[in-house]
Amino acid sequence: MSDPRSDILYLILQFLDNENLKETARTLERESGFYFNMRFFEDLVLNGAFDEAEEYLYGFTDMHDNMYSTKIIFEIRKQKFLETLDEGERTKALRLLMNEFKEFEVYNESLCKEASVLLTMDDFRNHESLADYGDIEDARRLVMNDIRRCIELNPAFQGKLQFQNIDANLHHLIMFGDIRRAPLNGMGGAGGHFPEIN
Repeated sequence: MSDPRSDILYLILQFLDNENLKETARTLERESGFYFNMRFFEDLVLNGAFDEAEEYLYGFTDMHDNMYSTKIIFEIRKQKFLETLDEGERTKALRLLMNEFKEFEVYNESLCKEASVLLTMDDFRNHESLADYGDIEDARRLVMNDIRRCIELNPAFQGKLQFQNIDANLHHLIMFGDIRRAPLNGMGGAGGHFPEIN
């Protein structure tokens, strides 16, 4: 038997999407944490909206929940850092390094030191560990593939990656407002239904 709260949230989400209230739908997903919209998240990453991707992600997990979550957030921030370097914005890249990578030193003490070497290079692709880094679009696709695997294995996303099928009567009630067909726990007339109103 499904959870009525979850069913209602799925129906509301479906309604919001049908009414083209996409931002509201994504906010509901993030704030309730009941459904992770992988397609939306992938679009954010593939379009370079890294801050928005990380904000959406934080509705479901945070950096220190488990190693999968840590890796997901690290990959997003690393890609943002490399793209900033690729655009020649070294000052901005330094700020990113100082502000967004310090939290990862718990897992790798030399991370910031190693990344700061990239700031001194004309092209970070000359670093042996990044020699295979292609253009931005290819790099984003590869990063997203890694992130997708981490999300699928991450216990924080268990049961949140599949959109649930909803009971047809509940769907009819929400979508069409036909309260005469829906039982209401002892309220109304016989059998828990409102009496017919003519």
